[in-house]
Amino acid sequence: MFDSFLGGVIEGVKLSLDMIWTTISADPALLALFLYIVGGSFVLGLIVRFLREQRLRKSGIREVDQMSGRKFEEYLQALLKTKGYAVQLTPATGDFGADLVLSDKGRKIVVQAKRYKKNVGVKAVQEIVSAKSYYKAEECWVITKSFYTAQAIKLARSNHVRLINRNELMNWMLKENNKKKVVSL
Repeated sequence: MFDSFLGGVIEGVKLSLDMIWTTISADPALLALFLYIVGGSFVLGLIVRFLREQRLRKSGIREVDQMSGRKFEEYLQALLKTKGYAVQLTPATGDFGADLVLSDKGRKIVVQAKRYKKNVGVKAVQEIVSAKSYYKAEECWVITKSFYTAQAIKLARSNHVRLINRNELMNWMLKENNKKKVVSL
């Protein structure tokens, strides 16, 4: 039954494409417009892909992707210092859910660093909320080189946890790299 349904769908698609091609090829102006749109879309796709690749290279995120968990925490320590925070790296074990403790104008922020390949889930949010209480912090963040699950985002909102994902991390990295270029000129 499924095979006959699938066969009907494929046949319908073939007929539709054949009808569209017949209409387009009948008028040279329509054919030119069609080729222009398809070619333009292809070229635009290549340009977007090239620009994304350039952004990835400039940010240094590929190096971050290769770091161990502890190296990632040390990298964040250095990056957050350049953003004006006083940063303390917690012990590798027994950190009560926080990898970094930031201070800024009398405000304490605890940070959980997650170097996951997959999306970060609710466990990281739960851990940083717990660390916020333990360290008596005003804010708590989770920073990842990846993204977050929908459940983690929902839990973070209800607990006032700031989630910094791959895109925001890359923006921070690009901004810092641009500062270095200006200083070296």
